[in-house]
Amino acid sequence: MAKAVLGVIGGSGLYDLPGLANRREVAVETPWGTPSGAFICGEIDGLEMVFLPRHGPGHRLSPSDIDYRANIDAMKRLGVTDLVSVSACGSFREALAPGTFVLVDQFIDRTFAREKSFFGEGCVAHVSMADPVSPALVEEIAKAGAAEGIALVRGGTYLVMEGPQFSTRAESELYRAWGCDVIGMTNMPEAKLAREAEICYATVAMVTDYDCWHDEHAEVDVASVLEILKQNAETARRLIARLASGFPREHVPCPIGSDRALDAAIITPPQARDPALLARLDAVAGRVL
Repeated sequence: MAKAVLGVIGGSGLYDLPGLANRREVAVETPWGTPSGAFICGEIDGLEMVFLPRHGPGHRLSPSDIDYRANIDAMKRLGVTDLVSVSACGSFREALAPGTFVLVDQFIDRTFAREKSFFGEGCVAHVSMADPVSPALVEEIAKAGAAEGIALVRGGTYLVMEGPQFSTRAESELYRAWGCDVIGMTNMPEAKLAREAEICYATVAMVTDYDCWHDEHAEVDVASVLEILKQNAETARRLIARLASGFPREHVPCPIGSDRALDAAIITPPQARDPALLARLDAVAGRVL
C-alpha cells in the first residue's frame, strides 16, 4: 500500500496547525492558477501532514475568489492521500447549536461562479459523487473525536451557497424545507475536485450560528461568528492532532473507491484527447493517463 499523507484545509478561524515537527512552508506552482497560500508541511507522530489555510494569509480570499483547482492540484502534487476540510458553517437544526461539530455525508451545490472540474473540452470525465465523502476517513475522524472527548454528530447535508453574503430568510427556510442540516460557502467545488484528483475527502463542519431562520436568535453577524470561531478553532486543533496520532501510516483503500474514481470516468478516447489539457492533468490524472 502507498504511504498515507494527511492533508488539512482550514476554514474561517483555522489558519495554522501548531505542533508540527520538521515544519516548513512550501510554495507550489500549478497549471490551474495560484493556491490560497504556502502549504505548511511537517509531521505529527511520524505521519506526514500538509496544511493549507483556505482563505489565505490574513483571510484575504472570499469563498468565490479561492482557486479550488489550484489548491487540490497542489495537494495532489504534495502526495496527499486523505484530505480533511475543517469549515465554519451555519445550522438549520435546533439540535445543531453553535459549537457543534458535524461530520456531513452529503452536499447540495448551489454555487455558480466557480470552476468545478479539472476536465472539459479536450478530455471529458464524469466521476461519481453519489457518496461524496470517504467513509473510512470519516470513521478515523469519529474515532479521534471519541478519544479526545469531542462530541461529533455523524451524518448531515451541507448546503453550499455562493456567498459572500449570508442567506435571506426565505432562502434559509427553503434550505430547511429541503432537509439540509448546515450551510457554508466553501466545500463545493472542493469535494468534487478532490474526487476527480482521487483524494479521499471528508468534512468537519463547525457550527457558528443558526443562519437567520431561528426566531429566538439574531440574524448572522460577523462579530458573533468570530467569537464562536475562536472556540471552534481550538477544538479543531485538538481533533486534528488526535486524528494524526492514530491515523494509519499506510493509505487504506477507500471502500467506495474515492482513490480510484477515474478508473472508468474518462469518456474521451485517447486519440481525441487534447495534449495541452493532458499536460495540465499530470498530477490529477497521471495514474490513468
